[in-house]
Amino acid sequence: MQDKNIPYKIYLDENEAPRSWYNVRADMKNKPAPLLNPGTLKPMTAEELGAVFCGELVKQELDDTTAYFEIPEKIREFYKMYRPSPLVRAYCLEKRLDTPAKIYYKFEGNNTSGSHKLNSAIAQAYYAKEQGLKGVTTETGAGQWGTALSMACSYFDLDCRVYMVKVSYEQKPFRREVMRTYGASVTPSPSDLTEVGRKILKLHPGTTGSLGCAISEAVETATKTEGYRYVLGSVLAQVLLHQSVIGLETKTAMDKYGIKPDIIIGCAGGGSNLGGLISPFMGEKLRGEADYRIIAVEPASCPSFTRGRYKYDFCDTGMVCPLAKMYTLGSGFIPAPNHAGGLRYHGMSSILSQLYDDGYMEAISVKQTDVFKAAEQFARAEGILPAPESSHAIKAAIDEALKCKETGEEKTILFGLTGTGYFDMVAYEKFHDNLMDDYIPTDEDLKVGFDGIPDIPMNK
Repeated sequence: MQDKNIPYKIYLDENEAPRSWYNVRADMKNKPAPLLNPGTLKPMTAEELGAVFCGELVKQELDDTTAYFEIPEKIREFYKMYRPSPLVRAYCLEKRLDTPAKIYYKFEGNNTSGSHKLNSAIAQAYYAKEQGLKGVTTETGAGQWGTALSMACSYFDLDCRVYMVKVSYEQKPFRREVMRTYGASVTPSPSDLTEVGRKILKLHPGTTGSLGCAISEAVETATKTEGYRYVLGSVLAQVLLHQSVIGLETKTAMDKYGIKPDIIIGCAGGGSNLGGLISPFMGEKLRGEADYRIIAVEPASCPSFTRGRYKYDFCDTGMVCPLAKMYTLGSGFIPAPNHAGGLRYHGMSSILSQLYDDGYMEAISVKQTDVFKAAEQFARAEGILPAPESSHAIKAAIDEALKCKETGEEKTILFGLTGTGYFDMVAYEKFHDNLMDDYIPTDEDLKVGFDGIPDIPMNK
């Protein structure tokens, strides 16, 4: 039964939308470890990072003390096309589960890109245009980030070159065509167009690729092409900063109706949506103003948090990027070709890794078929076909709601519905035809990746 005081969808008006991004690092007692130059093992300087990233983004990346960054007007104007996004009370799901829990989700799929990725894509494209660049390069897994960036680059008349993980390139042709519609060039990775791509193909013939491979190719292309810079859709501090708009809107909407979540859940691949959703809530937790149980949900096939090691490691398979201290499976780890392409990354955001290591959040891993069972259950109740990535959070939210059914507790659960799954029908088809497996790497499988983690003093 609907709570007469809480609508199905909570919308903010334009005047309530955030005018600044929130930098959670400002409230962290233990700051994330700095990116290291792989040659000198010293913290990367602004000048060194500037050869790869846009100048303003470098400033955001290195600043761990400024709490708020004003959102430029042109970005706020673009946001108005699809933001603020709705906070939804999942009344129908609650009824179907027969749970006393109150379930809310922040829906980020209400734009053409189909996901939250557009929040950072438009910001990064804006700074590239302001710097006078010709274009940008990037990688994409399932294609949400590539789609979002192609839209943003089209808006600012920038060239966009996307390296798409080969398995996703083949599994999700329609996502590829959306990118091309917006003017991007899309190359399956690893490819023979770059030195690092050719090297990876030689070492791993027939590989289905990984985000680490695609990052290496995109970075090489950017650094060797005049007037171009590389942009990344997750992991980096600058990306989590831009994605904080999700959490800021969510908290404003909840405060408006006097709602306080007990549990906050997000899927975790590199960390962009999870970091964005939890940022203002985590800030309160860090400052001792409130407490929340925060859960990161990752695929059992790529368990960076739950089975990874907290070490300095390369962010890419080709080992051309800086070293980041993070929970990692090793940059040489090639994940199984599961259908949550956006979660097939070997490492995790340094910010989230530090928070996890300090005990401010927890992590679980879930099997692929269980994720799709939860996705189907959600779709039948709430009328939205969720992305495989988002469905990891749905699975955990349903499990927590069922625990409330057993105990009779009326907990409030919040999760991030990061995007829609309408381009993921091959995955749903395999699930319905019982052709989907639940590959979980063995300790021996993981050892291959762990053995490639750099043997440096910081990792002793």
